[in-house]
Amino acid sequence: MDSLKANPTIHGHIHIVALPYPGRGHIYPMMNLCKILVSNNNNILVTFVVTEEWLGFIGFGPKPDNIRFSSIPNVIPSELVRTANYKAFFKATRTKLEAPFVQLLDRIELPPVTVILADTFLFWAVGVGNRRNTPVAAFWTSSPSMLMILQHFDLLVQNGHFTADISDNLRVLI
Repeated sequence: MDSLKANPTIHGHIHIVALPYPGRGHIYPMMNLCKILVSNNNNILVTFVVTEEWLGFIGFGPKPDNIRFSSIPNVIPSELVRTANYKAFFKATRTKLEAPFVQLLDRIELPPVTVILADTFLFWAVGVGNRRNTPVAAFWTSSPSMLMILQHFDLLVQNGHFTADISDNLRVLI
């Protein structure tokens, strides 16, 4: 790792800042992707960003040397109680995570960030990357069939395949 700090641009190092959605079904798939990305390339460094709470859950787990953890404050409801009010949890991920993430990016010195790898649910990350002139790659952690259901949900309703009234819940997602 010391060689990465020496001069990251001359040696062509890639620094990925990975930002998963703060949930088990998102963090573990993103970590697995990051492990694959660094597995055969010592020129890739990943800074894996989670909340302080999640760092406590996963910070002790085994990981390659070129993946490092970084945390942002617990500005969202706890993972332990999020199911009590998932609507508030989801809203908090859309409105309260961006500012601490930007502050964390401002503190990263070496190597400079090459790309932001963000969970698709954290769509504000694209704006962060655009403002910083940093490419953003979106990672979809769910199954492809779930993506297709969400993309074509209107057709399910239109054709009578989904008859429950979920309009109040959908407003949270849009």
